[in-house]
Amino acid sequence: MSIKNLKDFVEASSQKDLSPETFELESSHLLEVKLNGRVWAKAGSMVAYRGGVKFIRQGMLEQGLGNLLKKAISGEGTQMMKMEGQGRVYIADAGKKVTLLRLAGESIFVNGNDVLAYEDGVASEIKMMRKVSGMMSGGLFNMKLSGSGVVAITSHYEPLTLAVTPEQPVFTDPNATVAWSGNLSPDIVTDISLGTLFGRGSGESIQLKFSGNGWVVVQPYEEVYFQQQG
Repeated sequence: MSIKNLKDFVEASSQKDLSPETFELESSHLLEVKLNGRVWAKAGSMVAYRGGVKFIRQGMLEQGLGNLLKKAISGEGTQMMKMEGQGRVYIADAGKKVTLLRLAGESIFVNGNDVLAYEDGVASEIKMMRKVSGMMSGGLFNMKLSGSGVVAITSHYEPLTLAVTPEQPVFTDPNATVAWSGNLSPDIVTDISLGTLFGRGSGESIQLKFSGNGWVVVQPYEEVYFQQQG
């Protein structure tokens, strides 16, 4: 075990400016936001800040009535907050790994619980997956992020990106699915035989099927963010 004196510890763990970007990773688990205006972040993700910063919970009708109704149904961790002003804000989410992605007119879908932050130039929309009625209590929701700017997403441990082709569709566990390319629209399929193998309480295993051309990101962890109906 390596023991540091106080001076070495402070120097090694001190905040460092290595990039002029608004978003900078202080570590793989902690994001610094150089705030000069407005940035959206997951509600409750702030761990420290300095400067003149206001935190404002997302308004009831901030992004339209449709999103409000979906949020009321989903009950998921998609609640965002506005960070406004000038200063430095440090955000994290349960020690999960943070990945920064730059959108240049593209769109991606992200599991609602894995959206950590995005710049003001990025538009967001809550989506409900198709064919979920009666399969899951509350359905299965995700967030579509599109436009131009940087987004920060989170995963448990190192994410893995799998290519999707017409010849090779990809099946994933919804609890391990982090994000996918904006042109894909996954179907929900069930395999009753897998339910007995994995011990699902409802007796059937729900999977996402990705078909077409694109990619899907998974994590080596099953994050239970919905409950199957028994």
